[in-house]
Amino acid sequence: MKKRRTLTYVDGFNLYHAINDLDRENLKWVNLWSLSESLLRGDEMLVGVKYFSAYATWLPEQMNRHRAYTKALQHVGVDVILGQFKKKRSWCSLCQRRYETREEKETDLNLGLSLVTDGMLNMYDRAILITADTDLRAALKTAQQLCPEKEIFVAAPPGRMQRGRGLKPKYEVKPGRIAQHLLDVEYKDNTGAVSVVRSEAYKP
Repeated sequence: MKKRRTLTYVDGFNLYHAINDLDRENLKWVNLWSLSESLLRGDEMLVGVKYFSAYATWLPEQMNRHRAYTKALQHVGVDVILGQFKKKRSWCSLCQRRYETREEKETDLNLGLSLVTDGMLNMYDRAILITADTDLRAALKTAQQLCPEKEIFVAAPPGRMQRGRGLKPKYEVKPGRIAQHLLDVEYKDNTGAVSVVRSEAYKP
């Protein structure tokens, strides 16, 4: 019997902040390929995992940890699609001054376009979307309209079922499940040299 193809799309920041709220740093070292495999049904095969995020370039320590994490993800077969932060000027009504912030918008756009395009190109039979960001509602609706034969399964990050109710999530990825699917401490390249090591910040 031919297995159904499943492709996972991970909203990196949405998952990161959900885990951060748990105050369990080691869970940030989650193996998204293994986690996705644990969400498969008996008649399915995992054909890919896409991780969407961006580097906070103005925060060197955080960026270095993030780089190590994405490199480890690539070692296990995850496709990493990066956007970027853009500067944004806002107004403070209390101090009557303008201030500069950074806003990341490309992640939603990249994820949404990929979900729709992959569906139209017949790259999956079921898409697992790990997010609770309702900004993706339009992309999800478009994918469903253009590819009605495809199933899109929304799995909310831990503690985010209510926040994501506009996406109608069918499942919440619990902390216990994440804890069962963590990346190895280190990974080696083709020469046998260590190419990435887990950050001290992510140790249990």
